[in-house]
Formats: sequence, C-alpha cells, structure tokens
Amino acid sequence: MLEKYMSVAGETHTEKIIEKSKFITTSRHVESEDEAKGFIAEISKRYSDATHNCYAYISDKLSNFLRFSDDGEPQGTAGMPILEVIKSKRLAEVAVIVTRYFGGIKLGAGGLLRAYSGCAAENLDSAQKVLYETCSEIKIVIEYSLVDTALRYFGEACADILNTEYLNEVIFTVAVKKAEEEGFISALINRLNGKVKTEKLREYFFPFKI
Repeated sequence: MLEKYMSVAGETHTEKIIEKSKFITTSRHVESEDEAKGFIAEISKRYSDATHNCYAYISDKLSNFLRFSDDGEPQGTAGMPILEVIKSKRLAEVAVIVTRYFGGIKLGAGGLLRAYSGCAAENLDSAQKVLYETCSEIKIVIEYSLVDTALRYFGEACADILNTEYLNEVIFTVAVKKAEEEGFISALINRLNGKVKTEKLREYFFPFKI
C-alpha cells in the first residue's frame, strides 16, 4: 500500500534562451490523465504559434500512467528526456510541457536532449514540492482567550489549518500527519492546560509542504 509520494503544488513557469531558441517550460500538479491532457491542450493553445510543444506527464500517484510527446522534434530528443527528469526527481501527479520557439540555430540530437531535459529540471527544481501523506483531519474547539497560544502551537507542529469558525467558541479544523496525530493532540492538551476539545474527522492523502 502506498504510504506517501511527492509532487508539485500548483503551476510553475520558467523561460530560457538556448542558441537563440526560446524555451518556455510550464509544470502543473495533475490528479488524472484527463486533467493532464487538459493542461497540455491549454498550454499548447496558449503557445499555438510555437515551433514545438513537447511534453511528458505522470498522472497518477502510483506512477503507472506515463505519456510523452516529441511534437515534431527528432524522436527521443524531447518528450522522453522530460519524462526521465520527472522520474529522476521521484515526482508523481505532475505534467511538464516545454515550448520551443526556434531561433534559427539547429542544436542537433544531443543539444536538443540537453535543452529539453535541462529546462524541465530547472523548472521542477524551482517548483514548490509537496509530500502527499496520510493525514488525520481534526476538529479543535477552544476558548477565544487561547487562540494565540493555539496558533503558535499549530505553527510549531506544522499543522495545516483548513478552516476556522468563530462562534461561541473558536473551532479549528487542522490536518496533521497521521503518524504524528497522537503526539500532536497530547502536546496540544498540555499546552492549553486541558482547555480544549478534539475530534478526529477523517483520514486522506494531504499535500504537506516540504
């Protein structure tokens, strides 16, 4: 059973000039093959006047659904190198498209391979990484006077605040790593001198920032 996997958050855009050709790289988190195909279509339309829109994606958490395209570049010089970069960084649920505006200088097979893989690597290196891991979603109810103390503790414990309600009392909904749930609650009760009510709501994969 898959316990955790790494991906990227949102969309990242980078640009680079190589031998007068302009390379625009766009990566995005995707959660299905349909979503990946939609992303590729969107970016290809955005740069419809480009010479090539080469891409690769791994669209599931188990890394079973892999696709790539050279989009007219010599076979094996663009799509596969992009895919290999994604694999080397051990990422899943991510799509990368490298757009090229030809600048008049041919790069050759080796140059193309280095250009496409290099652009993909630089883009993914700059993207925000997230670790998808099973989380426990917990409801926390406290008095108003304890809000600042609770918020400081959430920050120290790297708990993600999903929702906050200000009613007669303050109700936080937070996500913490399942493996840290017991210690998190125990320390929270101690920090607030027992003046807190907690309820575990559910478990699911959650993107914790790295």
